[in-house]
Amino acid sequence: MRIRSFIIAYVLVLAILLFADRRPGSNQQDHYSHVVDLTDGENATATHTMPHTTTLESRTRIIAPGALIPGTWNAGQIPAERLVAPLVVIDLNTALDPSSQISLDDIAAWETRHGMIPQGSVVAIRQLAAVAGPMNDSSAAPLPIARDAAQFLIEARYAIGFAVETRVDLASDRLLAQQLALHGSYVVERTAPFTALPATGSLVIVAPAKDKKPRAAHVRILAMVR
Repeated sequence: MRIRSFIIAYVLVLAILLFADRRPGSNQQDHYSHVVDLTDGENATATHTMPHTTTLESRTRIIAPGALIPGTWNAGQIPAERLVAPLVVIDLNTALDPSSQISLDDIAAWETRHGMIPQGSVVAIRQLAAVAGPMNDSSAAPLPIARDAAQFLIEARYAIGFAVETRVDLASDRLLAQQLALHGSYVVERTAPFTALPATGSLVIVAPAKDKKPRAAHVRILAMVR
């Protein structure tokens, strides 16, 4: 029942944002044309004018800071303003090396093409030529971004979260996990593929259950696309 109330609240936030886009005099560049459901891989290519209700057992989960360092925010304690954010998508070509990671050079090249990553963004990593995350639940892998690159995004671009299509094993790099937790950053794992998303210009809404436990929690994730 609590998760339904939480989702309803986010639907209301979404409705307000869509209504604001339709006001006379609204800047066209702030208009969002449709919503992409990035939850669980079930609606990877579908677009909706309004989100549907969520299931209680989605495979898409949020790894909150509290799951990494006790005493930091668990999923239900993450401030609401950190759950609605600009969304940027960085491509990672894993065709030759499935274990490759986003590097500082990759970030510099992305910013050369698209401009500076907006402060307070959620960074989605689109793994090209890789098996879609929700279909590959048997094993977890490290976060597909190098530690120095992730630290740059957190400290210089104030990234509040990362989203990936696969399962994530943050225990494989404890120093990175500590940096994420200490900066209040979270990771959303096993999303739908980011195929339908542009590199920049979208807004993401992350809606975890109001769970008091620090472990990873089921989550609904929606992208508002221009």
